[in-house]
Amino acid sequence: MDRNQMKQFIAKRVARELEDGDVVNLGIGLPTAVANYVPEGVNILFQSENGFIGLGPAPEEGKEDKDIVNAGGQYVTILPGGAFFDSATSFGIIRGGHVDVTVLGALQVDQEGNLANWMIPGKMVPGMGGAMDLVVGAKKVIIAMEHTVKGNHKILKKCNLPLTAAKQVNMIITEMGVMEITEEGLVLKEINPEYTIEEVQKATEAELIISEELTKMEV
Repeated sequence: MDRNQMKQFIAKRVARELEDGDVVNLGIGLPTAVANYVPEGVNILFQSENGFIGLGPAPEEGKEDKDIVNAGGQYVTILPGGAFFDSATSFGIIRGGHVDVTVLGALQVDQEGNLANWMIPGKMVPGMGGAMDLVVGAKKVIIAMEHTVKGNHKILKKCNLPLTAAKQVNMIITEMGVMEITEEGLVLKEINPEYTIEEVQKATEAELIISEELTKMEV
């Protein structure tokens, strides 16, 4: 898979985690693609912290509405029944525990469920933004990302960048597999058949617990 295919593969697998009626927030980057792959018949309310609920998939080229963008500034659509509101209301939804699932990318995530996704050493960054509220306020936190960056580990025993949140991550989905954070550690539940368990472990600094019910990762 090239990088674009890899991102689509991850987004499609994340979409399978969403249940009918869920209120879902998608982080910038790869997670925004999840909205394009919601299974037919599944009704999801996508919320964006810049003041929307009821977002639909990306618009066709040439049919963009410049007044409807997600938190990452990308053009989106809004479905019938969608609503627009201010940031105070938006974060009231998030902090009030009304978001069922949030999907974010990560610079690092570790086997304890700690997340670092906002600081790149030596680079100017605007800060962690709404992610700090989302990972604490949402009922389920899914990290959707490429498994490594330039061959370097992103799934660690312990994060060494400043944390966005401590022990809030529930699930990690990459092109290599699906992992769950448990009290026992990081459990590999599904594996992409293009990889072996040994290859997944080599790409992961954290020690993987291989589920007795390990299945093939499908989208």
